[in-house]
Amino acid sequence: MPETAKFPFYIKLTVILVCLISIFVIFYFGNEIISPVLLALLFAIMLRPVVNFLIKKLHFPHIIAVVFAITLFVTIFLGLFYFLSIQISEMASDWGKIKRNFLFHIEHFQQMIRDNFHLSKKEQNEIITQATSDSITSGKEIVGTTLTSFADILFNAVVVPIYTFLFLYYQTHIVTFLTKVVKPENHKKLREVLYQIKIAVQSYITGLLFEMVAVSVLTTIGLYFIGVEYFILLGIITGILNLVPYIGILFAGALSIAVSLSGSTDLSIVVGVIVVNIIVQFIDNNILVPVFVNSKVQINAIVSIIGIIIGNAWGGITGMFLAIPIIAIIKVIFDRIDTLEPWGYLFGDDLPKTYEWHKIRIPRYSYQSTTTELDVTTDIIKPEPIKETVQTTDVTAEIVPPIISDDNNNTETPIDK
Repeated sequence: MPETAKFPFYIKLTVILVCLISIFVIFYFGNEIISPVLLALLFAIMLRPVVNFLIKKLHFPHIIAVVFAITLFVTIFLGLFYFLSIQISEMASDWGKIKRNFLFHIEHFQQMIRDNFHLSKKEQNEIITQATSDSITSGKEIVGTTLTSFADILFNAVVVPIYTFLFLYYQTHIVTFLTKVVKPENHKKLREVLYQIKIAVQSYITGLLFEMVAVSVLTTIGLYFIGVEYFILLGIITGILNLVPYIGILFAGALSIAVSLSGSTDLSIVVGVIVVNIIVQFIDNNILVPVFVNSKVQINAIVSIIGIIIGNAWGGITGMFLAIPIIAIIKVIFDRIDTLEPWGYLFGDDLPKTYEWHKIRIPRYSYQSTTTELDVTTDIIKPEPIKETVQTTDVTAEIVPPIISDDNNNTETPIDK
């Protein structure tokens, strides 16, 4: 049996960093091609249970089941777009009222600046005029960028359903290709990786969609009770923006405040909007996320935030949405490769256990890790003499359903389930 060459750690680290930089460069310059493909892959994994239900329970042919699933998926998105367009048209019909309210708030804001900073309205208008004249060129660039982005959205709206259909239609073909690439002795590990990727992506996206609906309903109810106009539109937009972790809710809150001011001259409504957003986020972070979005693959907050920032630099809003599922897939792969397992652990979330004190849960920072037998303490203690120890680890094997063939020679893999 040939021996595997062993290299020093710094060589391994250099190779890994070079590979990561190369992958990022490829993704960055190939964004327009790779982004819709990744979106389609995630949607295909999400729609696979629907296709399986149509085939096994309703006995649809494979091609008909795939077409029906894609049609249902597109119909839901078009229905949501149509509903939002109706709400926006109703808001546009009140443009005269919105303009008057904005002028009222601007007048009030200028008065506050004059009283506190001793700047007359004439001086304030001169500053605004100068800033506006300096931004004419940048405004033209923004218009051009907006038109380009709109064209990209239309292009993605066409190609993503097509890619999704192809992924669903050629799923067995793609899995067979992977089995030909991987050595036979690693087929069991390959099946486990595919199965865990399916579970991670489906649980994340399905939970995220349920969270979007729940946040939209809660925000709509809260804005309705405090008297905000266009509460349905703002509730739905808040739920959609909440799909982008950590950052989306900030934009949603700012947009809700701006729109609420346009519908009323009462500044106290801003406090109500902020309170509603805080309450909804408290429910979301402490109930909805742990119960419905908590994926099979745990990712810590540091890696999540860095991934979202990188995703924004790579593909904007689409990149931020794709960041968490891609990190989850990478972690699943890393956890199953011995040489990359430490990096998978780095991506994970091994939080300290908690103990209860007067019905209050407090983190225990000296705890037993779930993956190692080391006690983590914050005290500096005198080192003990070195003793020979034998480290024991518990190895748990997860039973992964094997590949099964039916009478019609249709191959079923774990990701079909």
